[in-house]
Amino acid sequence: FIRMLRSAKKRDVLELLRRAPEETRPFIVEAAVAAQSVASLGALSEFLDFSKEEPKLLLEKFLYAAAFSPRPSGELLHLVLDKLDGKQLAPEIWETAIVAVGSLVGKLCQQKLCGLQEVERGLETILRGLRGAEEEPEVVIYLLALGNAMLPGTIPTLLEHAEEGPAAVTTTAISALRRLPARHISSKVKRAMRRIFHEKRKSYEKTCRLAAAEILLDNHPSPMDVINILLATEEMETEMAKFLLLKVQNSLRAHHHPARKIMKDIMGDPQINNYDFFSKVGTSSSFSGPLTVTQDLLSTFRLDLLFLEGGFLRKSVSEFSLLSRGRRLRAAQVSIEAQGMESMMGENISDGEEEPELMAGMSVTFFDVQLRPVIFFQGYTDLMAKVLLSSGEPTSVVKGNLLLMDHHQVIPLQSGLQVTVKLQGGLGLDISADVDVGIWEQELKTSINARGSLSMDFQAELESPFLQATLRSQTEVETSIHFDTTLRFSSSPVLMCLQLREEQVPYR
Repeated sequence: FIRMLRSAKKRDVLELLRRAPEETRPFIVEAAVAAQSVASLGALSEFLDFSKEEPKLLLEKFLYAAAFSPRPSGELLHLVLDKLDGKQLAPEIWETAIVAVGSLVGKLCQQKLCGLQEVERGLETILRGLRGAEEEPEVVIYLLALGNAMLPGTIPTLLEHAEEGPAAVTTTAISALRRLPARHISSKVKRAMRRIFHEKRKSYEKTCRLAAAEILLDNHPSPMDVINILLATEEMETEMAKFLLLKVQNSLRAHHHPARKIMKDIMGDPQINNYDFFSKVGTSSSFSGPLTVTQDLLSTFRLDLLFLEGGFLRKSVSEFSLLSRGRRLRAAQVSIEAQGMESMMGENISDGEEEPELMAGMSVTFFDVQLRPVIFFQGYTDLMAKVLLSSGEPTSVVKGNLLLMDHHQVIPLQSGLQVTVKLQGGLGLDISADVDVGIWEQELKTSINARGSLSMDFQAELESPFLQATLRSQTEVETSIHFDTTLRFSSSPVLMCLQLREEQVPYR
């Protein structure tokens, strides 16, 4: 379908979009974005009207298809910026658009196209918006966009928000810094992370401190940093200390971890490496391990569960990563946060911490693109409304078709003939999630469902006046992963059930 659109005229693509049945229109929009021809982008520009009350689904499909584009053009970014410029958009469309601009800016810079006028305009749109943002959720969205851009030049801005912002802003800024390659985590960044972790300037929420510690531990740490983090666990609450100690133990087991050698040397000291130090009793856990190991590729699975002292789940992170030739790709990361639950159940809040607002939400990173966060409920009134009016349907996070690979190459042979190679890879994706709070049963259930199908098409053609040959190969894989957690906090200790189900993978 993409190949067909690449050879079509603008009026034909426009006619197709206008006449298509409503249920197939999103598919055509995704394919038109993937085609990225002058005709298809011109047709999209004319067809999509952001100022009208268009079906939000169609606009989101267009923006996500742009954000995931493997090799976007300056024209695609220009189109997104034009649709965004000076319009009153629905909040979820505006958030998706800003996040998509960040992703497009980052990918164009990776193609060494940072000097394009559109890229400069896109980055300025994000930075100007960040400077003028007054509401906390607005600041968070602009920081997510900077995280998607992954530009070293934005480090001073991210550090400023990491140190000075409220909890949600600090956590988002640190997460954006974590996405930068290790070579950009300079001594200046590490000094700021130490100030946050050791609370040199002000007190920080526990998730902020843990995120700062992870940057220090994961980016070629000095022995002193590791020792100071370990010693700090002596003064911490049980759950936070347990979580950090497990992080350190995980890095000792992981052969690819940059801090493994330093950790091993430190563990030679019996004052640190002893039962009393590492035997903290807590429910929090952190696990990471390999799924696939080959000569060229390492794929890992990570699961972090941070609990509060009263037994409530504060944050869970499940992540699938790919490491190859020194580069890391975050294939999928789903993070679920619940805050303010302790006050609802009459638990005490730690000294020095402000009482957080009751909230549950989720953020997803897929193929190194951070999507806009999904809020399940915010505030007690919203929670009660969701409990009483719940439809029982899970919340859709992202659903659609993405072009992941698009390669075209002409190879001259020694015989003087030429071979044309084409490789395309598409992904059909459906991620949904649900959080169910049972106030009377005192249960918290979360479920994440991820279904995907990958299709790859390889074609090699040899053409000459006297010979024509074509080699073609098609591969298809389907998979689905379901991750469920159930917490029952009506009794002590808290009962917890985790379930990770992977259905059979058909491979054709």
